[in-house]
Amino acid sequence: MIEWQKARVLSREIYKITRTAQFSKDWALVDQIRRATTSIMSNIAEGFERGSRSEFHQFLVVAKGSCGEVRSQVHVALDDEYLGQPEFKRLHDMATEVSKIIGGLKLVVKKQRDAAR
Repeated sequence: MIEWQKARVLSREIYKITRTAQFSKDWALVDQIRRATTSIMSNIAEGFERGSRSEFHQFLVVAKGSCGEVRSQVHVALDDEYLGQPEFKRLHDMATEVSKIIGGLKLVVKKQRDAAR
């Protein structure tokens, strides 16, 4: 699934950037942004594995919300000067792309769910 694959790349990038010397010292932000980015992948996978369109849709809603959380946290990292503008833009754009893809899938799953009712 492309949304899971792109979420994985985002997660890998977040983990990489949070290992840098200055960023890694803010353990609370590191923990929160890592958990949010991991949540994206996990919710896509768990929702898919549940087997019901209704549950999959709900897990996609949560995954999309976690994309917003990641975007918010990269703003905090920019404001605290853990990220430069180019890194911020790259990560923000990646999270936005994942969110859009999940949003599209969410609409498809919702249609399938509603048609089955």
